[in-house]
Amino acid sequence: MNSPYVLGIRDTESVQKFQQRLDSARQIMVVGNGGIATELVYEIENCSVIWAIKDESINNAFVDAAAGKFFLKKLDERKQENKTLKRMKYTVTENTHAKTDDLGGALGPDWSSNLNMCGNQKIIKKVHVEYKVEVEKILTAEELKAACLQPSTSHLDEQSECECNWPIYVVLSNGKIYGCDFLVSATGVIPNTDVLLQGNSFDLAEDGGIKVNSKMQTNIQNVFSAGDVCTASWEIAEHWFQMRLWTQARQMGAYAAKCMIAEEKKMEIPMDFCFELFAHVTKFFNYKVVLLGKYNAQGLGNNYELLLRVEEDEFVKVVLSNNKLQGAILIGETDLEETFENLILNQMDFFFFIFIPVLTACARGFFLWHIIVTFNFFNNFYFYICLHHICIFSMFLPS
Repeated sequence: MNSPYVLGIRDTESVQKFQQRLDSARQIMVVGNGGIATELVYEIENCSVIWAIKDESINNAFVDAAAGKFFLKKLDERKQENKTLKRMKYTVTENTHAKTDDLGGALGPDWSSNLNMCGNQKIIKKVHVEYKVEVEKILTAEELKAACLQPSTSHLDEQSECECNWPIYVVLSNGKIYGCDFLVSATGVIPNTDVLLQGNSFDLAEDGGIKVNSKMQTNIQNVFSAGDVCTASWEIAEHWFQMRLWTQARQMGAYAAKCMIAEEKKMEIPMDFCFELFAHVTKFFNYKVVLLGKYNAQGLGNNYELLLRVEEDEFVKVVLSNNKLQGAILIGETDLEETFENLILNQMDFFFFIFIPVLTACARGFFLWHIIVTFNFFNNFYFYICLHHICIFSMFLPS
């Protein structure tokens, strides 16, 4: 979408431009369903937001529909004040001489904290989600009028929607048309390898990333690669997979530096432990979110089962396969991440912890039924008294 009214959020420079545009905005559209889009929708205030996603639930790039439903209640809530950060946060100073195509620093874990993301409306927050849609085209007010089309209305602010002339009108694949001040594209990343391929012969993976081995080496001698630009091409661990996130980029960069020093000094170093288990910690809608292992049953086909625990401010989902823990999603202050990490890595068999108590309970039930039938207590006045004592006795049977 090559339009001056379309902004891409990809680095610190683009975030600055977004803030400047948002300052006078009344309504914007956010396209995308990943981490950046989710954080934007939560952080924006004093502005109506149309959130267009191609999936059936929000934040589908990270969590399933059940967790997405858990987040829905936070859509229209005012964001809470950010707590003091316990790690260094990188910022950028305003650069009035920057070119429009200048690239800034990558967005880290705290990119949205302490940023002023306020529009030009008196409302605190209003969000409308359009599910299973894509952007078909963008029209100006003149083009909309020439095509004899009418903009759609939502529950946000129908009065302002009818009275305002918007700079652009976005036509969605479901036929709806929304006017807005600008559109934010936050649809994910692809490996930016073009600048590196000129004059080089790197081996590329199917996703366009540069192939690297277990030492982060490319096929060209003395050339290493790390982060989003590369693709892990070694035999990966059972509970790890590559997902282009800032956490993995940082881990790969640190490990690549160790490998480069080891190569120079002719040393052998083991593969970093971070590649044994997929683990990502982030924050969505002010909830702490921990993703572990095959948290969405990646690669398990239909051979798995899910266990859920949902409370007011906590969401816990575990993925079991062959009675072993394979992954988990932890939302809120559950304090379960360390325990689940160990259970995934140790691959403890839960058969005896799940089925033996069930068999014990069945045995107790059979024992009670045998006593009742043997003594024909159904029509006996003392049935209820005896049943009470038998239940108490059964509690002391060996577990």
